[in-house]
Amino acid sequence: MTDRPYAAHEWLVAPARPGKALWRLLAGLVMVAVITFGLNAVVQAALLSAGPIGWAADLATGHRPGPMLILLASFGFVIVGVFAAAHQVQRRAPLGLIGPPGRAALQFWRVLRLLLLFGLVLVALPPYHMGAPLLPNLPFGRWLMLLPLALIAILIQVSAEEILFRGYLQQALAARFRHPVVWLILPSALFALGHFVPAEAGPNAGMIALWAGCFGVLMADLTARAGTLGPAVAVHFFNNVVALLIFSVPESLNGLALFILPFSSADTGLMRAWLAVDFALMLLTWLVARIAIRR
Repeated sequence: MTDRPYAAHEWLVAPARPGKALWRLLAGLVMVAVITFGLNAVVQAALLSAGPIGWAADLATGHRPGPMLILLASFGFVIVGVFAAAHQVQRRAPLGLIGPPGRAALQFWRVLRLLLLFGLVLVALPPYHMGAPLLPNLPFGRWLMLLPLALIAILIQVSAEEILFRGYLQQALAARFRHPVVWLILPSALFALGHFVPAEAGPNAGMIALWAGCFGVLMADLTARAGTLGPAVAVHFFNNVVALLIFSVPESLNGLALFILPFSSADTGLMRAWLAVDFALMLLTWLVARIAIRR
């Protein structure tokens, strides 16, 4: 692997070099955790005191639209924490984690536009069979009414994850270690760990975590090639819109979904078959994004 494909990564990494000491990275992550958990605790306490206990409890599962919207929007606290850590600990401009704003916005739109076209092509193909009929969740009218808020909430959520993993973590590691393997793999491994949920996915938990780890590597690659977080945010946004707003799993995070899949995350038959399809679609969306940023 050479550095040439990742020349644009320098736009993101150079501002992190003055604060490249590992203790700064670790101290920054502690600050992110304290701010994120602290602000979430305040919000949850307010909800528990002001609303029904059952409604507030749904913040952990996202089974209803209101709690699901709050759960997704609460990822904004991660952005607050990361920006504070970048400014206070690494002494860099917080928006520098995203890259040049105009370029990031343009790349985001180019990638998302092509992904939407890709999605339309998939819809136009012969009907897919999930092994059983999809389960209706929200009535279409209510789903459509909630859609603008849901899209904003998902954009906040995916932006937060990209700013933390492909922004703060990846750039800090790239400033300290020149070899791409370090900053491609380590943040992606942590991203995979965050998606390891054996309580819900059972025997499929490892495969789902592996999917997330591969997704993280591909998003890290896109970020390094593009020099901004725009393409990774666009792919992540497209993926989560499908997974959270159209076809969601029965166990959790389905409060805004139009349909629920007819099998559980722990299903060793149908779920594993669709995980294989998901791996293929993940690679295709990455290739679509690569095409978009080369234009």
